[in-house]
Amino acid sequence: MFGSFLFFFVLPLTGKVLMAKDSSGSLNIFQMEMKKRRITNILVVTGLCMIFYILGAWQNSSTTVNPKSDLDMKVGCDTSSSSLATLDFDSHHALGLNETSMVDMKFPPCNLNFSEYTPCQDRTRGRRFSREMLAYRERHCPGEDELIQCLIPAPPKYKSPFKWPQCRDYAWYDNIPHKELSIEKAVQNWIQVEGDRFRFPGGGTMFPHGADVYIDDINALISLTDGNIRTAIDTGCGVASWGAYLLKRDIITMSFAPRDTHEAQVQFALERGVPAMIGVMATQRLPYPARAFDMAHCSRCLIPWQAYDGLYLTEVDRVLRPGGYWILSGPPINWKKHYRGWERTQENLKKEQDSIEDVAKRLCWKKLVEKDDLAVWQKPINHIECKESRRIYKTPRICKNENADAAWYKKMEACITPLPEVSNQDEVAGGKLKKWPERAFSVPPRISSDSIPGLTAKTFEDDTQLWQERVAHYKRIIPGLSKGQYRNVMDMNAYLGGFAAVLTEYPVWVMNVVPANSKLDTLGVIYERGLIGTYHDWHEAFSTYPRTYDLIHANGIFSTYQGRGNFTYILLEMDRILRPEGTLIIRDVIEVLIKVQSITNHMRWKSQIMDHETGPFNPEKLLVAVKTYWTADTSTRQ
Repeated sequence: MFGSFLFFFVLPLTGKVLMAKDSSGSLNIFQMEMKKRRITNILVVTGLCMIFYILGAWQNSSTTVNPKSDLDMKVGCDTSSSSLATLDFDSHHALGLNETSMVDMKFPPCNLNFSEYTPCQDRTRGRRFSREMLAYRERHCPGEDELIQCLIPAPPKYKSPFKWPQCRDYAWYDNIPHKELSIEKAVQNWIQVEGDRFRFPGGGTMFPHGADVYIDDINALISLTDGNIRTAIDTGCGVASWGAYLLKRDIITMSFAPRDTHEAQVQFALERGVPAMIGVMATQRLPYPARAFDMAHCSRCLIPWQAYDGLYLTEVDRVLRPGGYWILSGPPINWKKHYRGWERTQENLKKEQDSIEDVAKRLCWKKLVEKDDLAVWQKPINHIECKESRRIYKTPRICKNENADAAWYKKMEACITPLPEVSNQDEVAGGKLKKWPERAFSVPPRISSDSIPGLTAKTFEDDTQLWQERVAHYKRIIPGLSKGQYRNVMDMNAYLGGFAAVLTEYPVWVMNVVPANSKLDTLGVIYERGLIGTYHDWHEAFSTYPRTYDLIHANGIFSTYQGRGNFTYILLEMDRILRPEGTLIIRDVIEVLIKVQSITNHMRWKSQIMDHETGPFNPEKLLVAVKTYWTADTSTRQ
């Protein structure tokens, strides 16, 4: 290269000297010869560049992965795609395997008593806070002096969960060694112990004969199968059998329950392959945007709906879509039949139901039906009449114009979240949604109405196309993605939900996370696509148990947090919530990935940095990793 530079630089100077000495004829011949040489050199260099580019692109496109190979790859930052062939995404451990032979670890294993550690729902820390309105059960994260730098261990004899759909009905006892619910809820058929596994008959407090029968009863009152209802929220979900059986009706449910005396409810739900989070209705808003859910449900969830001026029902109103449904079963519904079993007086139960009916009326809801143990209300499609009714009902008032989607550590308010303005009584506030599954790829109303700055229909369509290409690439390097190897998937930086939307054709569900500090709040868009997700700040631990996700996808999350926190704690949290032999896909620029890998090299991960799907010249790369299998040493319990 240096010689060529001299050739092009020196010869023109020589030509100038010759022009001063030679005749004009000789000069012309020399200049013509120089032009020929320059053209020849340019053609040669161009040809070589094209050959090397084609060879590089061919080498990148010929990547193959041997899913049966051993986990013995050399960890490094070699970006050649072919070396990824040594990454193993399959499970190989047997009963009783206890691999703890790794030495010289920067991050040692935590003690066994940390096996189910949930940093922001730690019961010991929660006792420092008020019990009023269950504030002590909300998120209370550790301070910097309380953060741990060790790896959360799996319990001894941990095994990979059953594959979907078998996992809906079965889970290994060794993975969640808690028999309390099988004893406490035996009559209600929540969960049963059968040898080395749990079986989930599908029962619940108000549906001991099974969630399927219960859901059929709801379907007789409102249609659950015409595609209009896609997203649901279950408040106080138990082991999430309601959400589990709605899935076969193409309804995806965000189930939540607190970490309380009913040990490991949410952990059981996630082990079953059903979406769930640790959560509670207390003093803060639920971490979801306004107008997110088509249906909300409470089956003897023990939430005092009539209390605090109807505060909790007002919060349900905020997250319900216009025209959405609220379903209530259990106390006080059908109290004349059940009051003796509930050990409450008829007067007390009647008063509670009257209070709930009054709050619902003040929220402008319409009671559609009450039949046997079920009652159903519907939220109006707009607020034209509701605003007029404030002349009669002074409370709750209409909230002032504020960000209705703000939900990260935001206190609840006993006021009605205003719906977007409409021009007539028949118009759906915020825009009418398409039916499922068309909804997943239709331009969401939040975008078509220009309510999010900078997002257009073309932005949405381009993003969808981009993720179709990226997921196609992921399938090539991780064959199990489309073959049922993974069930619970997390997207740590979901943006418009394109990754999750493309995955809807596979037997997975995706928890779409929009960082609370994102420049654009796009979680409402994700819900309008018929997907689910939550707000979260990755400086803190996620509201879930350890080992609850099979695959974690992190697109640009480390660039997002660069300069605003320590990568180490984000990576330790990823390790906490990923199951043994789970997979991670981290997408970022090479400089960031090298820094990330320098930390993960000490975390019992096997990883490889590989080229972008468009070729080696894109500065963005992929770090694909597998968390190795290891379990706790029983002697470390404290």
